[in-house]
Amino acid sequence: MDGELWAGRGRFSHAQSTVRQQQPEDAAWREMRFMVFDLPAHGGTFDQRLPALNKLVEALDHAWVQAVPQQRVASDAALQKLLLRTVRAGGEGLMLHRGASMYRAGRSDDLIKVKTHEDTEARVVAHLPGQGRHAGRLGALVVEMPSGQRFRLGAGLTDAERDHPPPVGSWVTYRFRGTHDSGVPRFASFVRVREDMPPVR
Repeated sequence: MDGELWAGRGRFSHAQSTVRQQQPEDAAWREMRFMVFDLPAHGGTFDQRLPALNKLVEALDHAWVQAVPQQRVASDAALQKLLLRTVRAGGEGLMLHRGASMYRAGRSDDLIKVKTHEDTEARVVAHLPGQGRHAGRLGALVVEMPSGQRFRLGAGLTDAERDHPPPVGSWVTYRFRGTHDSGVPRFASFVRVREDMPPVR
């Protein structure tokens, strides 16, 4: 079965910290689910694999193993409505799978991600102090893109993240919608720390 561990929408940091613990914490793992989205060894098309996947998950009868819900859309308008509902519910976007495709590892023209925004990573190079309501804690991160350009990233940070900000040298993911003429992202918003990417000192 091909799938991924999931702790719920908006709980990526919980999933990440749970799997990285040297001593597994039973309560944390009980909040996790293995979400199955394909059967690599089946040999048929995706349309043929999907019923087999659902039947297998049902036969396993484990609450922590679940099939990812799949549905067809009839038009681009229907797709956009589904995408909007998904994002409003806390999802990042949709994965579109061609029904006639054979299984192939990784992304391809048969499996694409659709989102309402772009996202990428940048390295934290400094912390800026907050003002007003955020006085005494982080106001914004100064981050550096792979191109070397730097910008302030303050939107999207929770109070807890402002109290304990990502350390200098760590990598963070941020969302944005296009770029300014200078190349700096427009409407950039912090998403999470990339703990799977080694910090740069």
